[in-house]
Amino acid sequence: MSFEQTKDWYDGYNVNGVSIYNPRSVTSAMMNGIFDSYWTQTETYEALKMYIVRNENGLRDKIVRMIAGEHISINTKTFQNDMCTFETADDILTLLVHLGYLTYDFDTKTAWIPNKEVRQEFLNSIQGQEFQNVNNAIHRSDKLLQLTLAQNAEKVAEMLQEVHCDNCSVIQYNDENSLACVLSLAYYSAQDSYAVYRELQGGEGFADLVFVPRTGNHNPAMIVELKWNQTTGIALEQIKDRKYIRCLKDYHGKVLFVGVNYDKKSKKHTCQFEMMEI
Repeated sequence: MSFEQTKDWYDGYNVNGVSIYNPRSVTSAMMNGIFDSYWTQTETYEALKMYIVRNENGLRDKIVRMIAGEHISINTKTFQNDMCTFETADDILTLLVHLGYLTYDFDTKTAWIPNKEVRQEFLNSIQGQEFQNVNNAIHRSDKLLQLTLAQNAEKVAEMLQEVHCDNCSVIQYNDENSLACVLSLAYYSAQDSYAVYRELQGGEGFADLVFVPRTGNHNPAMIVELKWNQTTGIALEQIKDRKYIRCLKDYHGKVLFVGVNYDKKSKKHTCQFEMMEI
């Protein structure tokens, strides 16, 4: 079975910089010959769903940001080491780390969803009217990817606008990082066919979003540069001037440059494309 897919599904737990897999799920996948979620639901997590839906201390918003790929800062020191005393969102997030639903980096004091298997469990937990806008964005993400590959700038900008408007209560724009969070949510389904990286180093800086095709995906790689109150042309020039394409050193084929700009005054997104081959 594919090592790349195994890593995508079950890797991602970080302990002192060492990447660790979920051993039970890896074993189950190998024995069954199928990549799927072998996660065992716990009664504690079912109880926590109540807190997520009620948005205790902004917990629901933080969960949505993590589904979109964000790393969330948490304070683990307030946790009472039990399964029932929750005074802050940090207490609940810390418990989710203990239960394996999140991984945690001690140096940066941040937590995130480790892999595809656990991300699926979070998606299962947010079914309902309270998360309708998030689910709508995820369900439309296939179409957005197709429009992007077709280089339909007008339609791509229109769909990004919809995702932003629908989820602005969770992801409020105040910088390019917020814009990256919206794009990660909007392109959610791309993770099935691409390895998606945020702030990937290459050339003379860090590319905002990089999509590297997985094995069997013959669509072009994509480098996305985000701008705030500037122009899409400036975004594309930065990709070329700073040689971000070097982050694809092991890749050969077509690369689609994507420049996205958000104008705060008009509250509009714009998009521009350029294709090259390496």
